[in-house]
Order: sequence, then structure tokens, then C-alpha cells
Amino acid sequence: MNDTSENIAQEQLRIAQQALAKGDLDGAEHAVSEVLRAYPNDPNASYTLAIVHRMRKNPSAAIETLDKLIAAHPDFARAYQEKGINLLMVSEPQTAGVALEKAVAVDPSLVESWKLLVPLYKKWGSPREHEARQQVKLLLDLPKELVTVISYLSANRLADAERLCRYFLRENKTHIEGMRLLAEIATRNNVLDDAEFLLETVIELAPDHIDARVQFTQVLHKRQRFHKAFDQAQKLLRDFPESKKRIQRAYASACFGAGHNEEAIGHYLEMIDREPSDHFLRVGLGNIYSAVGRNDDAVLSFKKATQLKPNYGDAYWSLANTKSYKFDDDQLSAMMTAEKGDTDDPIDKIQLDFAIGKAYEDRKEYERSFAYYEKGNSLKAETSHYDPEQLQRRIDSQIEICSEDFFKVRKSLGHFAEDPIFIVGLPRAGSTLLEQILASHSLVDGTMELHNIIDLAKRLRGRDKTTQGVPRYPKVLEELEDSYFKKFGNQFLEDTRIYRGGAPFFIDKMPNNFFHIGLIKLILPNAKIIDARRHPMACCFSGYKQLFGEGQEFSYGLESIGNYYRQYVKLMDHWDAVLPGFVLRVQYEEVVENLDSEVDRILSFCGLPFEEACLDFYNTKRSVRTPSAEQVRQPIYKSGLEQWINYKDYLQPLIDSLGPEIMSRYPINTG
Repeated sequence: MNDTSENIAQEQLRIAQQALAKGDLDGAEHAVSEVLRAYPNDPNASYTLAIVHRMRKNPSAAIETLDKLIAAHPDFARAYQEKGINLLMVSEPQTAGVALEKAVAVDPSLVESWKLLVPLYKKWGSPREHEARQQVKLLLDLPKELVTVISYLSANRLADAERLCRYFLRENKTHIEGMRLLAEIATRNNVLDDAEFLLETVIELAPDHIDARVQFTQVLHKRQRFHKAFDQAQKLLRDFPESKKRIQRAYASACFGAGHNEEAIGHYLEMIDREPSDHFLRVGLGNIYSAVGRNDDAVLSFKKATQLKPNYGDAYWSLANTKSYKFDDDQLSAMMTAEKGDTDDPIDKIQLDFAIGKAYEDRKEYERSFAYYEKGNSLKAETSHYDPEQLQRRIDSQIEICSEDFFKVRKSLGHFAEDPIFIVGLPRAGSTLLEQILASHSLVDGTMELHNIIDLAKRLRGRDKTTQGVPRYPKVLEELEDSYFKKFGNQFLEDTRIYRGGAPFFIDKMPNNFFHIGLIKLILPNAKIIDARRHPMACCFSGYKQLFGEGQEFSYGLESIGNYYRQYVKLMDHWDAVLPGFVLRVQYEEVVENLDSEVDRILSFCGLPFEEACLDFYNTKRSVRTPSAEQVRQPIYKSGLEQWINYKDYLQPLIDSLGPEIMSRYPINTG
């Protein structure tokens, strides 16, 4: 469509809508037919034609038009609303209800759909009648600007939603729903500190706003402030016992986050008993089963979700992510059909692509497998905000600021506790295995990937991330008074205490802490740091075929993941040079080949006596929430060391990105 023809079509559509407003049905139909003759799939033209049919008292023609529109544009919410209206005209309330529910699922701002659902729910005795009435009241009471914000959010027009919401709040600074919506936008943009601040403000102003408090709990969970999220969820249940059903999902997630796994399972089972057709609940339950080692139960729960919703990508990817599960022919066919069809969420297609890639990998059809891994990564990369230049600036800034002289003049700072053991590196490098080995020791608590060091770095960086083009962090470390470092070290120990048991040592397995080894040295100089290292080809390709739940945005392209590995090695070389002996490097391949000697070396570095349980790590019962959960519950096996070689014909961009210096350190063995 060129600009001229598009303008003509838009003019014809405007004429049609004006004629419709005047009741000139002949004029409206003529104008809209002109548009459809040139552009048969124009959604607005088809929608207008359907309204013309309805106003002519021809609902069957309207429904036929709307079905074609929905097939071509499944996210066109008003098409479902119009279909619901026409189905009510022909006395089909059940199918009308389905269409109207789909309308509000796609766009919750459609007040007319909610209005029509109220009497239907009342007639059916549905518990959703109360929700529908609330939505009608909310939307009618809301300023028009915020109704539009909700509509923008439903269409994933986040920039438009944020722009309009901020404009509204400039004139209405403490509008509760305006701030809550802005928090939702911030959450979707992964600006979670802003979301947390906004929701705290909303709750202070309106402590009885249940939705805001549920949202607050969910944001805390996403920020991995699990125990704070659990506290908030407990308060919610205590303050609003009559709204348990509305709160229970958030509460169950909070239980899981805080390690109350059996309680979380109980709540999920209760909700499933009440809502047996809810596919989301099945995946949520499966994830808990997987974390606690009940893999058979996890598989059954994920499979049930695929049966309830055949195009639900998360269920298939969750099955694939168990690593040991193998799809049968019928399941592969179902995934292929779902991947080619319409899905409710773009992430479904991405998850399906990764799952299909795993299915073909298990079949040793590596060309097909790689094609789907590549497709899934490409789709995921389109949603990513990863910036390799920003990575370069971060690395160079750490190297420039955190020099040998920098540490010489800052000796004997920080808190001298020896409790923390940090495991850093890249994802899929064997860090979960090292954690499981160490957590099997009687003197060591395994925790999780803690965000405390990263959060401290963010606070130090502040809102103004750069000063005259130079990253504010780590440069700000030069400006701090020496006393601050001990305070920060003490704060880290206090804030992480809640994740510990009674052991004298504990593990923080946040891989991205390799950026902040200089900061760790300043605040906790006696901490132990272990760098989990794996052959770059194995590590990078394993990351490439892993769809991560959060973060690791660099992993969705062979060039970007190769560059990230190279920059990581560059920074770790720097830490080795300026802080000799502070970091123990553990090569995954060596652990697999020589478990006894490597375990002895790791324990010696941490100042721990040898314990046989560290060799029998797979027997240790604990919650594991990484993609390696099932793998670390098995004895060491060598079959996964060089799986990437099956894909070597497709990985030249990765080799080129890693560069000759890295590849010379880690020669390729294809024998």
C-alpha cells in the first residue's frame, strides 16, 4: 500500500463511519466496500461492515464478517465484542459469553462487553458476576485518559500508554489508579524499582486497594525479594480473608519464592480443585514440583496444561526444560500445529520454537533443531533491549577504575566476615553443579541467586547512570568514605540472613556478580569467589538454546553471546591481575573428569574440611530453581560435554564472535 492509496482508503473509511453515525446505511456500506475491494483484510473496514449488517438486522452476515476478521486479526478486541452483541441477537448466550470474555481478555477497557457479561453471569450463577460489576464501575468512574491507557496496555503499546499516563499524572499527581497503571507499565518494561516505589505510594494512600497490594507482592517476587513478598502476601490474607480466592495465586507464588514449598503446593492444589480447567495453575504447580525434585509430578502437571490449552507455549517449554523429557510424535505434531497457528501471546510462539528445537535435538535431527532454536532466538531478540556497546562501557569502566592502585589504597576496608561464598560466571557454565556440591556440605547453606549485590550497585549508580559520559558506577566507589564499605558489607549480611539456615557459610549463586567482584572485595574482603568456567562453545551454545525466564538478554544471538563471553573473560582476567588469589577458577570439564580432586580443591579454597556428601551431591534434598535442577540430582555424566559439536556446521558466527584469542585458549576437540 503506497501513501496515496492508503490516504484514499482512510478517507473512504472516514466517510463510511460518518454515514453510519447519520444512519445512512447504504452510504456506509458503499464507502466501506470500496476500502475492502482494495484491501480485503483491513480490520477497521471489516468491523464497520459488520456494524452495518447488525444495524440492518442481519446478525448472521455480521457474524460471518466478524469470523473472517478474527481469523485475520485475532487481537482485534472490538471484533469479539461485536460478535457477542450479534450472538445475543440470535439468542446464543453461551457462545456470546465466550466472545465477550475474549473481548475483555484482549482489551479490559471494553466497558460495553463487561456490561453485557453482568446479566449473563447472573443468569448462570457465575462467581465472575462480582468482577464484571466491579469492572463496569471502575471503567465508568475512570477518567477517559486512563481508560485509553488500559486499551494501549492491552495492545502492548507501552510507549503510548506511558506517555498518556504521565501526561495525566502531571495534572493529577496522586491519582491512585493513574499511579497503579504507571506501575504496571514500569513492570512490563522491567523497571521494577520504579514499579515498587509507585505501588508503595499507592498503598500508603489507599491501604484497602487489593489489586495494588497484589501487584506489589508480584513486583517484590519479580525482584526476588521473596521474603518481603511473602510478608506482604500474609498481610493481604489477614486483612482481606473474604477475598482469599482473589489473592491466592499471589500468595501461592510468594510461598514458593520464600521456600514454603509444601504450603505453595497445597494452595495450588486447592485452586486447581476449584478451577480444574486453568492451564496457568498447572504450569505453576509443575514448576514447584520440578524445583523440589518431584519430576514425575512436574511432567504430569505440564502435560495436563498442554491438554487444557494445546497452543500454550509455556507448558511445552516447561516439559522441554526438564531436560530429560522427550516428546512423542503426537506431541511434536501438536506443537508444530500450534506454532503455525494463532496464539494468545507472542511468547507462546517463542516457547514453542525452543521446545520444538529440543524435540528435534532428541531425535538427532540437528538441522531442523537448529532452525527452530534460531527462530525462537530471533523472535526473542526482537523483544530484547540488549546493548553490546553498553556492555563494553561497563567492562572498560570496571577495568579503568578498579586498578591495582585503587585496591592498594583501600586495604582493610569492609566487613571481615567469612560467611559468603559467591559463585559467578555465565549461565549454563556449571554454577548450579558447584552450588549443589558445596550445599551438600554440613557447614554450608545453599540459598539462591541473590540480587543484593546487583541492587547495591544499582543504588550506587543512582538515577543518573553517567557523569559526562562516564558510568557513575563504579567511579562512585572512588568518592565514598571508607566507613561506607563496612556498612554495605554488614547490610549484605543482614539482608541475606533470612535466606540462610544455621550453617556458618552460605552461597550466593548470582552469575552476573562477576561484574561486581571489585565491589565485593571492598565490602566483604574475606568472602570466597568461585568462577564457574566452561568451554566457550559448550557454554555459549547451551545458553543459546536455553530460553531464560528473566534477564540474560545477550543470549539470543550467536554474535552477541560470543561477544559477551569474550568481555566476561576480559574482565575476569583483570580481576585475576589486580586481586590475585581472590577468585578460584573451576573448569566444568575438569569437575566432570576429576570430581574427587576438584571437590577437594574447592573445599580447600573455602576453608572447609572434606565431607563425602559433597561427592554424593545428587542425593542432597533441596529446592533448585535453575534449568539444571534435574541434572544436579544425578551423578556426574560426560554425555553433555560436547553436545554443541552436533551443531558445529551452524556455529561459525559464534566462533567469529569469540575471536581467535579466546579460541586459542580453548581449542576445539572434535575427536
